[in-house]
Amino acid sequence: MLLRVFTEPQQGARHADLLAVVRRAEDAGYDAFFRSDHYLPFSGNGRPGPSDAWTTLAGLARETTRIRLGTLVSPATFREPAVLALQVAQVDDMSDGRVELGLGAGWFAEEHLAFGLGFPEPSERFDRFEEQLEIITSLWSMPVGERYTFEGAHHRVVDNPGLPKPVQAQVPIIVGGGGKRRTPQLAAQYATEFNIGFCDLDEVAARVGRVRAACAAAGRDPATLALSYAATTVVGRDDAEVARRVQAIGADATELRRDGLCGTPAEVVDRLGALAALGVDRAYVQLLDLADLDHVDLVASEVMPQVA
Repeated sequence: MLLRVFTEPQQGARHADLLAVVRRAEDAGYDAFFRSDHYLPFSGNGRPGPSDAWTTLAGLARETTRIRLGTLVSPATFREPAVLALQVAQVDDMSDGRVELGLGAGWFAEEHLAFGLGFPEPSERFDRFEEQLEIITSLWSMPVGERYTFEGAHHRVVDNPGLPKPVQAQVPIIVGGGGKRRTPQLAAQYATEFNIGFCDLDEVAARVGRVRAACAAAGRDPATLALSYAATTVVGRDDAEVARRVQAIGADATELRRDGLCGTPAEVVDRLGALAALGVDRAYVQLLDLADLDHVDLVASEVMPQVA
């Protein structure tokens, strides 16, 4: 199983904080560094303030050499699809082909209001999300020299040259969430990875079943769709260290043990083993205390070798 660091900078982080984490993660052997794409914190004051995800990743692309970089996930409500396709392709070039795009319908109403972004009803957000997936994948895959036009209910693109192209032949696209119908259908049609997050094992199994059924209905081999799990992660060498780290992020230990990756290295390895039995092959370890670089090292040294 691949282990990927997942951060929430909107809760309060400077670029220097993220740079320290990504450098430590790269040195420690993590497969990837991902960040959320949000403009407001979920709690607290979020100081020194939010940062734009793709601006951040562009900077980190030039400061790293191996680790993959991406968003989990960019809301389709934040950026026009042709502009996002250009941004991601440019960061892919800056990283020499290490970028992945997690894309979702958007859900956090308050940040849209705060930044003057439209926030339609869920059905329209999913319609926009689907159009974005169609436009972005088409712009990246169309032959050089051709022009792309799309006339949708929510997006219009006319004679776009589809440039620049990403360095990668196919930028991995991550789709995820708990939607029972459209989310698995869109993943089956467009995604290279389906992400399941912040839920117990029974719910993981249910979502895996739905997306595999959607693949079969679309005529796609389910084995071609990677499955991943994202969870708040707290690991300690003993129960006291676990309790200290849980307290540091203001979390509830009972909830973390049910819906996250929480405990001693042995306990977390067991949890990852149960996820692997359900078909999950990569885990996004959400680390909320970005100053705790020892935590990054502990997961790498005591968990990663047992699940690699």
